[in-house]
Amino acid sequence: MSGQGSGQGSDPGTDQRTGGGRKSSIVRSPRLRGLFALPPGLALKRTFYDLKAPLYRSRLYRFTLRARPTGSVHSTGPDPWPGNAARGSALTQGVFTFAGHTIQEPAPFWLPTGASPQWLAALHGFTWLRDLRAVGGDAGRRTARNLVGQWIEDNSRWSPLVWRPDIIGQRLAAWLAQYEFYGPSADAAFRGRFLVSAGQQAGHLARVLPAGLTGAALLIAVKGLIYAGLALPRGEVWLTRGRQLLERELPRQILADGGHIERSPSLHLAVLRHLVDLRAAFSTAGRPQPAGLPIAIEGMAAMLRLFQHGDGGLPLFNDSNEEEGWQVEMALSRANAKPAEMMQAPQSGFQRLAANRAVLLVDSGAPPPPGFDTHAHAGTLSFEMSVGRERLIVNCGAHPGDGGWRLAQRSTAAHSTLVVADTNSSTILPEAGLARRPRSVTCRREEAEGNIWLDMSHDGYAESFGVIHRRRLFLAAAGDDVRGEDQLVAKGAAKGGSGGALPLAIRFHLHPQVQASVSQNGQTALLRLPSGTGWRMRAADHELSLAESIYLGQRGEIRRTQQIVIASTARDGSVKWALTREGR
Repeated sequence: MSGQGSGQGSDPGTDQRTGGGRKSSIVRSPRLRGLFALPPGLALKRTFYDLKAPLYRSRLYRFTLRARPTGSVHSTGPDPWPGNAARGSALTQGVFTFAGHTIQEPAPFWLPTGASPQWLAALHGFTWLRDLRAVGGDAGRRTARNLVGQWIEDNSRWSPLVWRPDIIGQRLAAWLAQYEFYGPSADAAFRGRFLVSAGQQAGHLARVLPAGLTGAALLIAVKGLIYAGLALPRGEVWLTRGRQLLERELPRQILADGGHIERSPSLHLAVLRHLVDLRAAFSTAGRPQPAGLPIAIEGMAAMLRLFQHGDGGLPLFNDSNEEEGWQVEMALSRANAKPAEMMQAPQSGFQRLAANRAVLLVDSGAPPPPGFDTHAHAGTLSFEMSVGRERLIVNCGAHPGDGGWRLAQRSTAAHSTLVVADTNSSTILPEAGLARRPRSVTCRREEAEGNIWLDMSHDGYAESFGVIHRRRLFLAAAGDDVRGEDQLVAKGAAKGGSGGALPLAIRFHLHPQVQASVSQNGQTALLRLPSGTGWRMRAADHELSLAESIYLGQRGEIRRTQQIVIASTARDGSVKWALTREGR
């Protein structure tokens, strides 16, 4: 499976994680290319933060972060999110599973051999404390207290990942949110060490933020700083700084339609949960809510409703997984908002088409701006479809813990959309954002008597091939008829030639539970859902083929599945296809 940084995509059913294809400057120097892709001001801030590393490592700097071991920890309110007792029980046995990878008895404990950066970030972020809380009893409490104490003893010196501002923020928020679980029964020596370490981390965070961070990473760092300000002795200066940063970031990151600027449904859910936590923490402390926080929560809740499939989970756009439907509903309940039903989000760039039991979710917008595109996929104009609680057409998902899989899943070929000449519609930078992206993405929506039409386009292939991808989608009022038309429209002279014979492939990735078969003449494909409901796909004047695919919709799982492919060339004009329910 491949999605090379040169902008080339490939069949996401093929496992090519070990390499292959052309080498490019993007692959050879991904970090440098990622830095150059940022706005100059942001690139300068990140470079300046990195250049300070020798200062942060010095003993003199640690001396300036001295904190007092006296005082008490104030409650930030009960943590409303349930942990996983099975994972917590495994933790008590020394089994740590993060980012899809399990390590038993890590050695050395805080930097085990073979651990990915994502695994280490999860370990040092301590959000798994709620899993130990779910275990309950003395075993979970003692394990939590021992691991927090061990971290304090082993990680007092600054290091780039362990003391990364967003990880500090996540760690502080987790430590303080779960403190009532493991802290009050500890001895005075532990409480003193805890106050010193938490104070040093909060002091460092207040000095360095925003530290070149953007998006959700900055918000989690700010959350940790605010929690420290509310819960720790003499934290007023941290609280003031955290409130200032939060009030600045909310209007920057939460768009007018309630969507988060990074355009990732999973990240949107995570940010909403953080904001709900912050609202509760301010309320518990009897402090006024930061400006813009309540309205941001209300808008994000409405957008989260738009994202939901029939099973209550989320679509697989931009590093997202399905998530558990009950967890999404819990976030909506905790948000305590009664949002109006949304069917389109023009600022965020998403459309929801719903009729009867059918739901189509469409990525109809441009990728996030530079600096906010670390999670961006090259999936512009892709769509997903569910019928009732069953998913039919999907994107391939994400595996954040495996760089090779993640790069491949970001490719255009891993999405249910059109791919030109096996090339990504946006150039993907490994472990970074995008070097090239569509500059113009349009979407027009029309509705009449319950029928819904979308007319969309993007120019992601204009620079390379001189063509615009235009996609039309239609959903009938009865929810039993979906029609589409994909077309490449010439736009000036292409760098690589006229583009008249450009090969293209329209891909429809199927959920693993869907059974598919193609007729012998390749004119139709029959899709069968687990409930037995059948759907038939046809393409006018084009053959359908069935190919292998990969599905990473469930966090940490890799499942084989299939995809329907319509192959054509640009000179053939538009490709029309239809998906109708059997027996309609």
